[in-house]
Order: sequence, then structure tokens, then C-alpha cells
Amino acid sequence: MRNAFINTVLDACAQRDDIFIISGDAGLGVFDDFKERYPQRFLNLGVAEQNMTGFAAGLAMTGFKVVVYNIIPFLLYRCYEQVRNDICYQELPVILVGIGSGVTYAPMGMSHYAVEDIGIASTLPNLQVLSPCDPVEARCAANHALAASQPVYVRLAKRGEPDLHPGKIEDIALPQVLRAGGQVALLCHGSITEEVLKAHAMLVAEGCCPLLVSVPMVQPLPVEQLRNLLGGMRAVVVVEEHYRQCGLGAAVAAQLSLACPIIKLGLPERFIHEIRDTAGMRSQFGLDAGSIVQAVMQCR
Repeated sequence: MRNAFINTVLDACAQRDDIFIISGDAGLGVFDDFKERYPQRFLNLGVAEQNMTGFAAGLAMTGFKVVVYNIIPFLLYRCYEQVRNDICYQELPVILVGIGSGVTYAPMGMSHYAVEDIGIASTLPNLQVLSPCDPVEARCAANHALAASQPVYVRLAKRGEPDLHPGKIEDIALPQVLRAGGQVALLCHGSITEEVLKAHAMLVAEGCCPLLVSVPMVQPLPVEQLRNLLGGMRAVVVVEEHYRQCGLGAAVAAQLSLACPIIKLGLPERFIHEIRDTAGMRSQFGLDAGSIVQAVMQCR
């Protein structure tokens, strides 16, 4: 997913001379070709993330389309004030590319996890938030961000995620139906979608066929389109590798005013002390396919 996004940006550089990439001493190797081809449009500003964000804002004010690349805690958490004041307040079209969504970086520990970033981003006016589920959505997210006139934050995993869409999609701002169905709807975003698809296949084998929808545009939420998709559902189950109280599930509950129950499968509001790989973390917190199946079956 990460490479699909970055390669789309790099391809655009052949047609555009305004794209400038800044790295915070991350993505070593990812930009080697870009640095050779466009040495005047790349900077590694090192472990000085707040300076990096202010520098990006300054470049954007001179007309560059700036792409800032870093691990999410060093992109959004450490630099919250600079993202807020320098980029979002001035509504500068900077692309914030955050790597390591959810518990992608397991078992490196809570300092590297990004399980509250959507909640943090939701406090920032003017900031769009995209959470692609696969390389197909990542490419579409890159094109959307490159064309945007406002700041865009894109959260990406980097574990070699497979294509989940059968073909190209046109509008990343819309909910994406991955599997048709009824009675119960499954909503998800990010790399956990692969696990949700496994659960969907298990449910179909049991005679249950829920609607499965990826919601890559987390902020602003596509409220009307979601209402149209979810109208008449018996229940909605939201699955995300994020804190339950401030992620997609919380936004759906607050903004859609659905008549049916909304079940939020995510991480509890506490620091993660457990040390496991990503699959182990998902199992620990009830985000594996089997747990998702149980949650849906209880809604029937």
C-alpha cells in the first residue's frame, strides 16, 4: 500500500515540477530514484519533525505541492502544534503521508502505534483524512491528495497488503462497496479490511451475507452516501484498528443518527502493553476474523 501511494506521487513528478518531498529521516530507500532524478525537490530534514512541518508550510506558501513523509507518531503527534497552526489554520495544500496505521509496527510497542490519530486529526479543521484499505485505494488517494487545494492526511500500512478491489476506483471520497449484502453492514477502513474480508467469507459459508463497505474518506465523512447504503439495516458493525471512542465508529454514531444499533469493534481506551505481532494484536483485541464473525452473528 505504501509503495502504491508513493509510486503514484513519483509518477506525477514527471508531469509536474511543483511537487516537493520532505522526509523526516524515514522511508530510506523509498525515494532513492526520486533523489537522483529530482535532487532539487527532495530534502531529508532528519529527526527535527516540528521544523520539518514548518518548513513544509513555508514551501507550500511559495507554490510547491509538498509531500511530508514520516511514521505517524512523528508526523502528527510530535508536530501537532505545527500541523494545526502552520498548515491547517492557513489551509495549505500539504500532503501528510503517515506510515504505520493501527498496529502495523507491532511488536515495536505503543510509541510506534497509531491508534488515536483519527481522533487527533478530527480536532483539526480543514484537514481531510484518508485511510485506504489496499493499493487500489492508495493510488486513488494519492491522486486525490495531489489535486486537493487543502491539507490532506493519508494513513498507510506497509506490510505488503494485497489488492482487495477487483479494479480501479474513481472517487476515494465515496464509500466503496466491497461485497453486496443485507440485514447487517460491515464498515471498515485501513489494512484491517483484509481481516474483515476473511470474516465475510466465513459468514457467507454460514449462510449470512452482510454488506461490506470500505470507508477510505474518514474526514469529512460521506454522510449522505453512507445513509443511503445503510438505510434499513438491522445493525451496523464498524471494524477498525483504532481506539473505539474516537475513530470511524464514533463518527458514524455521532453523524449518521441511524435507527439501528452500531457495534464498534476496535481497541479499548488504554495504553497497549502487550507485545505481539500484528496478527497476535488483532486476536488479542477481538479484531481477528473469528471475532468479527461472532459480532455479526449476534446481530442477526
